[in-house]
This record gives sequence, C-alpha cells and structure tokens, in this order.
Amino acid sequence: MRSVVIINTGTEILLGDVADAHLAFIAREIFQFGLQVEEQRIIPDGAAIGVAIRDVFARAEIVFVTGGLGPTTDDVTREIVAELLQLELIEDTTVRAAIRDRLSIRHIPVTKRVWRQAQVPVGAEILPNEGGTAPGLYLPPNVSSAVASPHLFLLPGPPRELQPIFRQSVAPILRRITAGLHPPAMRKFQLAVMGESIVEKKLGAKILAIPGIELGYRSRPGEVEVRVSGRPEAVEAAERIIQSELADAIFTTEDETLAAVVVRLLSKQGETLAVAESCTGGLLAHQVTDVPGASKVFLGGYVTYSNEEKIRALGVAASSIERFGAVSEEVALEMAEGTRRGAQATHSIATTGIAGPSGGTVEKPVGTAFMAISSANYAPICRKFFLPSDRETFKQLLAQNAFDLLRRRLLA
Repeated sequence: MRSVVIINTGTEILLGDVADAHLAFIAREIFQFGLQVEEQRIIPDGAAIGVAIRDVFARAEIVFVTGGLGPTTDDVTREIVAELLQLELIEDTTVRAAIRDRLSIRHIPVTKRVWRQAQVPVGAEILPNEGGTAPGLYLPPNVSSAVASPHLFLLPGPPRELQPIFRQSVAPILRRITAGLHPPAMRKFQLAVMGESIVEKKLGAKILAIPGIELGYRSRPGEVEVRVSGRPEAVEAAERIIQSELADAIFTTEDETLAAVVVRLLSKQGETLAVAESCTGGLLAHQVTDVPGASKVFLGGYVTYSNEEKIRALGVAASSIERFGAVSEEVALEMAEGTRRGAQATHSIATTGIAGPSGGTVEKPVGTAFMAISSANYAPICRKFFLPSDRETFKQLLAQNAFDLLRRRLLA
C-alpha cells in the first residue's frame, strides 16, 4: 500500500465558507487502484502551502494538492511548487489557446492575470480542464534533480473541474504507477428508506462472521450505503447475504441517486413523469432534472403551495380541502390525478405536508405528510408519513420515499 496524502488549500475552507468536497471523492476513486488516503491537511493560501508540501515529501509516495491554480492573487500553488522543486515556469501555448477559446466562446473579458494559468513547471504533464481555465498538473517523482519528490498532482479547487480531470487524466496515471498492486475487492449497495440501525441489525453479525471482510455504513436522509471490501470470495459471500436480506431495498450498486434510477427505469420503459409539490417545494423536480437525459421522461412540475393554486392549477376540489384539509390523503390523491391528466403523463407524484416548525395540530403534528402516485395502468396509491425533523431533512426524506415507491411500481 502506497502512502497517499491530500493537501487542500484555501483560506475559505478554514473559515467555513466552503465545505471540503475532495477527500471523500478522491478516497473513493483511488480505492480501485489499491490506494487509501493516509493523511489529509487543510491549509490556508500562501506560504503555508510550501511548508505543508515540503513536510510530506519525505514520507508520501503520492500527493494530491487541490486549489490555488486560478488567476487571482491568492492562487499561488503553481508558483510555490515550482519554487520548491526549483523548476522554471514556462508558458504553454496549448493551454493559452484553450484559455483564449474558452473565454471567447463565453464572451468573458480577458485580464492580464488570466494568462498565469498557462504557466507550467518544466517537466510537468498537463491535465486538461474542460470545465474551467486552469489545467491540472502532474509532476512525476524526482522531476527535479535538485529536490527529491513523490508523484505530485496539482488539481483545481472547484469539484466540477477537479472530478472530471481526476477521472479522465489522473486515473490513467494512477493505473500505470500502481500496476503491481492488488487492490481488495469492494462492492457498494445503496438502500432506500431504511434506517442505519435496522440495516446493521439485519446484516452486521452475519457479514462480520465472514473471515477477511470489512464492513462499513454511510447514512444520508432516506438512504443507507453498505460497503463491503476484502478478498473477492469474502465480498461475494457478503453480497449473497445482502441480497438475501435486503434485495427489495437495494436501488443501485453504482454511484447514482434514487432519482437517477427512476429516470433510467422510466426511459427504459418509454414512460413519463410529472410532479405536483406542496411541502417539498420543487425538490422532486430539481432532483429529477439533475439527471442527464431527464428531458426524455420528465414532462413538468407544479409547486402549488397555496390552497388556491392547488384548486386552480391541479383541479383539486375546494370541498376536499375544506372537509379534509390540504394535508390529507384525499387532497394528495386529487393533486396526483390532476397532474397526470393535465400533463398527460404515465405517472405523477404529489406531495403535501407540514414541514414546520409551526402549522401542526394534535391530529396532524409537524412532520405529517402525504404522498400520492397516480399511474395510467395502476390504481392510485397514497402513503402517510410522519417525518419530524428540520425542514430540509423533512423534504429530502419525503422525496426519497416518493421516488422509492415509484421505483417499486416500475419494477412490479
């Protein structure tokens, strides 16, 4: 196992203005090469970058440095590394042309400092950045005769830039330099709308009884990830247990959202979806449209927050709201039916509930919600939920339940 260190640069991270999104991503990506992160450091912009890099050189074999490659005065990673390794910075004409073309297409004014991003240390390999102007850089070990150094990757700070560069350019280099390693097998299972303690109760003892297995969990609102790693035969035995105990709850073994699974199933079956949202405030539509290819299956969405808009836009009967209340099975079903008919969709989802912190009653406390699904070839269904939590978590839990119920219907 080779020693891997991540150095995240950026004063904004230490101030709490920006959350670190790189550790989890890089750790997951390098596992396939038999690598694990041994250490992570988050350091401010400026001279501390050089101190941190110099400190880890003696013990690390692979170092990832994120951030500080842009055009502004606090973007100094490139210059500090070149100085540390005693390498000359020279302008790369290919990078300069890519920067010029990108800014021209977007009609962005060019400033003098922009061209700093085309400066490349002698001996570095350019990692093209299709999502921004600053390319990544790879410096092989001992690239300078003056300073001993490990494999060094300099990557842009924005995740939307770093992640494509990592998969397209960094991964092939890692595959080459780790060719002699034998990584453990690993499988991940994403489980919908199950609590982590319930999942552990069903799986924990059985899987940990398998020699040579490592078991881990990661919980998010509305889903739990189960991860097993170890020898191939041990992972296969663990997978049999997971499939036997929780097959119905597994919505994917890939890195995809529950909404993405629903979009894929709808596309495969040539069916469509529309949504009507009250308490989720557009979250369902947002998550669906985050999925590439959603336009093939998603017809539209309504955010009908007021009673009047439920009546006007969706055709909900005023008498239903008056008699049962806006948060009720009857209204949720009418919302779903009206949405499907209006959009002429195969399926529709409707949500209505009390997100809080106020608005609850004894009969319908904060956290109460109803979710209905209307489908062309099935009887409509409605589910009642009690999800007492903060507003954001409440909405996410209800959205996950909605997508999972539709997923199960599409698989029926």
